[in-house]
Amino acid sequence: MNNGVVHVIDDDEAMRDSVAFLLETAEYQSRTYDSAAAFLNVLATLEPGCVITDIRMPQMSGMELVRRLRDEGASFPVIVITGHADVPLAVEAMKAGVVDFIEKPFGDEVLLSAVRQAMAREVDQHAEREARAEILARIESLSGRERDVLDGLVAGRSNKVIAFDLGISPRTIEIYRANLMTKMGASGLSDLVRMTLLARR
Repeated sequence: MNNGVVHVIDDDEAMRDSVAFLLETAEYQSRTYDSAAAFLNVLATLEPGCVITDIRMPQMSGMELVRRLRDEGASFPVIVITGHADVPLAVEAMKAGVVDFIEKPFGDEVLLSAVRQAMAREVDQHAEREARAEILARIESLSGRERDVLDGLVAGRSNKVIAFDLGISPRTIEIYRANLMTKMGASGLSDLVRMTLLARR
């Protein structure tokens, strides 16, 4: 079975069931919701995966759902399903971070291809979140002075300039630098900078 869950949101029961059946035949787990509100009500408890949502729904539209997910920091890749008349809305949704939009009626492979791409993106994002959390934990382990040296290095300053800024000797900076490189698990300065920039996103 494919990893991750596809969350299908549509007020049309026939469409929900049809999409869920298609996903199951392709060995995807799916959950269905009859409204954006029903999905948001359980958002905190949901398994990782992606979202397929109709753009035109009562109470809360797919577009409003996309904005709510973004505001709440939820990282689900979103696929929007749209009627022919909804192309301007779909373009707006893409600008808001939707990964794909699919016009009705659509072929099975069109939807499955979009789901595969969204799931691959979720895996990448999940790996990045884990890496970021690990780097943040390493930064937390640094002493205050080591963090000062790290900030100087990431800003592109030399040991000599950092030493002058902090009022300590360049030799002491070298010791702090060696210590923080070890604690951060960095293979070199470029690796250290890359990790720190990822942590600060």
